[in-house]
Amino acid sequence: MKYTVVLAFLILSACSQPKEEKALKTFADLKGFFEAEARRLAKSDPEVKKTVARNDSSETREVKNINWKTELSLFAESDINKPAWKDSYKVISLRGQTTYQAIDSSLRTREISISKDPEGKIKKITILNHVENMLYSSSEQLTYIPDSLYQISKRQHVAVMGDNRYYISGKF
Repeated sequence: MKYTVVLAFLILSACSQPKEEKALKTFADLKGFFEAEARRLAKSDPEVKKTVARNDSSETREVKNINWKTELSLFAESDINKPAWKDSYKVISLRGQTTYQAIDSSLRTREISISKDPEGKIKKITILNHVENMLYSSSEQLTYIPDSLYQISKRQHVAVMGDNRYYISGKF
């Protein structure tokens, strides 16, 4: 009898679904924004004039059927909404622009600037990322202007291999 009551309790508690709590976002939800942009752009499938460069060589082509989730992944990965980082960024808001600046210089994402029009629609996002250790340093500047441009400019130094510069630009 005792086991039947315990078994019934376990079955009933397993049937009730716990409420999913939505994580509170301390800062702008870059990951969510770029995931939504990737879905929107995949649906509209715009033709993009894409330039890819490494050091002194570059190539430019007209491209369609882009995997936007992959193309915008560096932007989404720069999201700073992690519970451990809630006190790690200073927020500066001024005339339609919000800037998040890292207080701790060991954080990869050092600065995010988001410009919006008077209706609150995003006009431009700029992200500065930096990583440095004894063997490697990397700096990235990411720029996204909806339905106009995305740009990735990266400088990398690897102790044994030297310096490399990378540039990717897509113009809608």
